[in-house]
Amino acid sequence: MAKEKTEKRRFSVWNWMEGFRGDKVILIVALLLMLTSVISVFSSTPLLALERGIDRVTIMTSQLKVVGIGLVLILLLYIFGRSKAYRIIGKYGFFLSLVMLVILVGNLNLGIIQAGEINGARRIIKVFGKQLHVYEFVKVFMVLYLSWALDAYKRGEFKITRWLAGRYPKIAGIDSPMGQKVFYIYLPTLITIVLTMTGSNSSALFIGLVLVLIILIGGVRFKDLLVFGTVAAVFVGIVFVGHTTGLLKNNRLDTAISRITNDDEATMDILLNSKPGSPEYEAARDELKQPIGALLAIEEGGLFGKGIGNSTQKYTVPVIFGDYMFSFLIEETGIIGAILLILLYFSLLARGTTVAKDCDDYFDKITVAGLTILITGQAFMHMMVNVHFPFVPQTGQTLPLVSHGTTSFLVFSAVFGILLSISRETYLKMKRREANAITIIEHEPDEIESRLNDLDILDTQDQTQEHEDYGV
Repeated sequence: MAKEKTEKRRFSVWNWMEGFRGDKVILIVALLLMLTSVISVFSSTPLLALERGIDRVTIMTSQLKVVGIGLVLILLLYIFGRSKAYRIIGKYGFFLSLVMLVILVGNLNLGIIQAGEINGARRIIKVFGKQLHVYEFVKVFMVLYLSWALDAYKRGEFKITRWLAGRYPKIAGIDSPMGQKVFYIYLPTLITIVLTMTGSNSSALFIGLVLVLIILIGGVRFKDLLVFGTVAAVFVGIVFVGHTTGLLKNNRLDTAISRITNDDEATMDILLNSKPGSPEYEAARDELKQPIGALLAIEEGGLFGKGIGNSTQKYTVPVIFGDYMFSFLIEETGIIGAILLILLYFSLLARGTTVAKDCDDYFDKITVAGLTILITGQAFMHMMVNVHFPFVPQTGQTLPLVSHGTTSFLVFSAVFGILLSISRETYLKMKRREANAITIIEHEPDEIESRLNDLDILDTQDQTQEHEDYGV
């Protein structure tokens, strides 16, 4: 009896995995990324430890806690998460995003909720003293919102435009198909991008690209989307002209323009021709420290890397554990490690696409597709920034579920939990349909056996006739 209990205890994890009803590939990808995070954060944070006056073991312990919370969050959402709840969150997703962004942009102090800054940019709000990176939440809220809006448009469930059209006949066009798309889809997307630009141009660019892709996936005609694109382009042009003429002053615009027009060779010339210690020298050195250090890490990593813990650029690149984690991983694990990491994200993209196809609910389908694009899109953008991919501005985006950062890590953990819960619901729906399927024509066992015998006789006669035809 004791032996049987031991065997049950030993194989309980495998039994649980066997009974797992969500997508196993998505779960395995999440677990492997979390494991990578623990190892890489411990190895890449000597500068962070020095800055905070602590040792790296403390940082690793803290990261282990974050990973543990993230894992619990994934499992809780997998077990208790429901599509109906995500639909409700999606319905109010734009409102939630708008509230957070207005607090941030307005630099509001509401007592327990306060706007805050990081590196001179408004990116966080403090709730009971805890920092929350607003744009990480906005990404997910807006993906869920667009999933709800596209589903509601398809079902014809928009109520506000219907009420406005009935109340004010002069704007009855707002309840037309195009009016509904502008009011519920295009306008919220544009407002979100504009408000995000005030604190983070990189987040505005990335969120904008993800939302546009979701709109396209949702079935909105490309022709209609061109109207939205034209309006957005005109707005950006006005902002740019206002900035260059001095009418509009914003440090984030200066940062965006400098990153888009960034010329590392020109900055290097300034560094080489300036007096060490001068303001020009220090500014040029700081500007080149991260991107050049990241490229050096990639070059020094080579094919097989230096080995875990042997990075040298982690002592010079200030945020290599965040915005330049991919470069760090290449330095320590080489191109081989980079390929394995890329394969993980490609596996997620493939499985997310499969789960989305299997979903019979339109909201679920768009949600899975959108969240999969959110994770993999940010991962590949992070990688392109690290390798100086042409036309990609040098801007910070963390590597999902790998880079150091509490808010980002937990938000992406929640995203994985949502994906797993929807895949679980889809699996259970398919099983229920199979169980409830009614056989169109029922046959008795004897009748089936008789039919099979008839087929055998016919097959024998055909072979005999064929032999006779060929004179065999």
